[in-house]
Amino acid sequence: MPSEIPCADYDVVVFENRFPALSGRFSAGAAEAAQPTRPAAGRCEVVVFSSAHDLSLARLSTRRVRTVIEAWVDRTKCLNAVAGVEQVVCFENRGTQIGATLTHPHGQIYAYPFIPARFERMLLVARGARDRGDRCVHCQLVESELQSAERVIGVTRHWIAFVPPAARWPYEARLYARRHVPDLAALDADELDDLAEAYRSLLRRFETVATAPLPYMALWVQAAAGESRDLTHLHAQVFSDRSATGVKRLAAGELGAGAWVTEVCPEAMAERLRGAPSAHGHDSSASDVVRGRNAALSISPCQPGQPPQIP
Repeated sequence: MPSEIPCADYDVVVFENRFPALSGRFSAGAAEAAQPTRPAAGRCEVVVFSSAHDLSLARLSTRRVRTVIEAWVDRTKCLNAVAGVEQVVCFENRGTQIGATLTHPHGQIYAYPFIPARFERMLLVARGARDRGDRCVHCQLVESELQSAERVIGVTRHWIAFVPPAARWPYEARLYARRHVPDLAALDADELDDLAEAYRSLLRRFETVATAPLPYMALWVQAAAGESRDLTHLHAQVFSDRSATGVKRLAAGELGAGAWVTEVCPEAMAERLRGAPSAHGHDSSASDVVRGRNAALSISPCQPGQPPQIP
């Protein structure tokens, strides 16, 4: 089968999906119908993380992860500027167990012609807080997690990883920018350097927390292309439906009513992820870690109720 990639050796490649869920053709929908419809316009792109067939994103060097992030930044800027695009989402489905059709390490970028429902819900909550005169709900969450430390996985100068207080999946984490920024394109050089190590470290924990690497889904929550960009606080969501005891199957109450039941408390989940190795002993990433004031930091093991100690 012919490949979209013209060379055998590369760092990162981005190309349009051969079988896109969104067509790229924008036109008006049918407004007179009881259930209004519109064409599946937008853009679907594939991001290939490496020419190495057997290297996951977590096993790339920090320098190479930084290159992947730069590709996300570039495509976010470009796709946000496309007429008709309302929301750009960078994501990865890792593992054939959760439906990835290609084993080669890759992610995708969808440029939606609308704001997806969960993103819309986050905007609604953030807008309500602003209208009441409250501060950013995400900033408050970050500060709360830093203070309690019970669910914190890791902290750097610019990023914090933690298990959300109402985690739904057997393993679930958030990686938040500690500064309020709307999207990846708004990060400065220090924050991007720090992100490369922080994100790599978090994904590596998902690979090492169990006896075999967990399949996972990851996506970046970024501001919409034009609407209320100041209400969004950049963060990544990473989650897996696998645990030591099996696969979480969603029941009727969860899928139909949206009332989730979890088998593990978030604090215990955080403890497991915090204790999982976050570095790969057989790659060359140590030479690629940004040193000095840009270097990523790790947290020392913390007790519930005590703030994380930053070395």
